[in-house]
Amino acid sequence: MRDLDNNDWLSRIEEIGELEGYFEPLGAAHAALFADRGPVLLVSFETRATIRTRSEEQLPLGFTLAEGAEHSSLTLIAKEESWFRDPAVYAYFDRLVDEAFFEDFDRVVFYGAGSCGYAAAAFSVTAPGATVVTLAPQATLSARRASWDNRFLRKRRLDFTSRYGYAPDMLDGAGQGYVVYDPLQTLDAMHAALMARPQVTLLPCRNLGRAVETALSEMDVLEQMLVQACAGTLDAASFWRLYRARRNSPRYLRGLAAQLDARKRHWLEALLCRNVVHRLGGPRFRNRLATLEAQLEAQGRALPAPLPLREHA
Repeated sequence: MRDLDNNDWLSRIEEIGELEGYFEPLGAAHAALFADRGPVLLVSFETRATIRTRSEEQLPLGFTLAEGAEHSSLTLIAKEESWFRDPAVYAYFDRLVDEAFFEDFDRVVFYGAGSCGYAAAAFSVTAPGATVVTLAPQATLSARRASWDNRFLRKRRLDFTSRYGYAPDMLDGAGQGYVVYDPLQTLDAMHAALMARPQVTLLPCRNLGRAVETALSEMDVLEQMLVQACAGTLDAASFWRLYRARRNSPRYLRGLAAQLDARKRHWLEALLCRNVVHRLGGPRFRNRLATLEAQLEAQGRALPAPLPLREHA
């Protein structure tokens, strides 16, 4: 599907909707794709650009994961970054509530990242008891509550004060909520703090970076996290077990090395590079290790003998 233009791609998504359940435009900027497969429902919020660049198939992440597990899926698709602040989207969820749509499922999971994470939290109020998984979400872009976030100045004209507006308040009805973010990304951490609720678990992942969804997907953590959420087995302990995969993630390891370099912690950086070289190889870390060892030797410091690597360290 790589060579399809936007119109052809959208036609293909409509065809899938007709086969699996339905496809419904929601105004000019949003759409809903529903696939009816089983008693578990994964509700995901995604943008067209993210869907089209994620994989060769160019299918929504929520649709693909749910299909593999024979779960139902409801994907809300935005033409562009909109935070889903659209009366047509509000009306759609109002209708789902009136039809008791979510009551037909044994378990409902809402998922989104960034602006889509905001939407997952905000609209989860329509399915009380749902599990909500969000990655680096914004709590709001309202200037009154988040004037400190200057990343999306043009989007402040969107209405975050009316219906489904303040995402943290909308989480009050969730059964469980999970917010994954990098605490070193100050603005993401501030939004995460606003999302804190008794039933919401904050999962701070240092050195994960700004592209949280991409990083977790590359580690194969995101997909497994959502599988566990749909199975009702996700908790903080299971997430941290999954997150051990960061030890083999080039993106994460490069970010960690860059942090140590910026803080001039060259001794620790050398230990990190040596560990990576011994376990994974890689010319970038090998070259950096040689440079650091030369610097440390010039200072009269030498790295200790490496410890034997444990198979499941």
